[in-house]
Amino acid sequence: GYAHWKGQVLNSDELHELYEGLKLNKVNQYDYVLTGYTRDTSFLAMVVDIVQELKQQNSNLVYVCDPVMGDKWNGEGSMYVPKDLLPVYRDKVVPVADIITPNQFEAELLTGRKIHTEKEALEVMDMLHAMGPETVVITSSDLQAPLGNNYLIALGSHRKTKADGTKMTQRIRVESPKVDAVFVGTGDLFAAMLLAWTHKHPNNLKVACEKTVSAMQHVLQRTIKSAKEQAGEGNKPNSAQLELRMVQSKKDIENPEIIVKATVL
Repeated sequence: GYAHWKGQVLNSDELHELYEGLKLNKVNQYDYVLTGYTRDTSFLAMVVDIVQELKQQNSNLVYVCDPVMGDKWNGEGSMYVPKDLLPVYRDKVVPVADIITPNQFEAELLTGRKIHTEKEALEVMDMLHAMGPETVVITSSDLQAPLGNNYLIALGSHRKTKADGTKMTQRIRVESPKVDAVFVGTGDLFAAMLLAWTHKHPNNLKVACEKTVSAMQHVLQRTIKSAKEQAGEGNKPNSAQLELRMVQSKKDIENPEIIVKATVL
């Protein structure tokens, strides 16, 4: 969100070296792995290797992948990572992920199918399940919300195989009020909150999503209120003023009052 940035990009060799250090000290015991924005195919491939190795040690490890590739602006989708990341996500990463949180555009990229209706979105989520993940949440979409134009739709689908081998799928829709500003980091916050709440409610995607989206709403409402106060009457808040008020929202993150309900489909 800023005009300037500095620093280094971690490459796959450096990631591998860090992981080797964890391994040598025998502190590579994890319950969860969460990945987000990545720009480099070899780095992404290294993540897959590490996740597979960690899963061999702990078969209960849950890998949450936010396949950050692009988004839609005014109805037009475009990628903001190199195009060669798509096949790596599609063919290598998604198959080892347990939970994925694409936006509508990313879900369309991964499956090669466009979404125009809720029915098509559910079909796309089924295609994503077939690639590997048990839980798929389309974090935002440009579908028409039943509550009206001032709401954003997120869709979730949790598929689990019962002891007798039959598959059960729970599907939900969440409609949250639109907030009139461009924030940076909302996708990261969504994926992190979903990890936390699916950990607390592993078999109830409805409650996990309600808590995730409600916590997001609390953070965004607090952020926009504070940003407007800082910018002053009639001025548009800048990037620094729109930084998510995470610390100030600690209580809402830990124990969100449910202000957004999910509908079971």
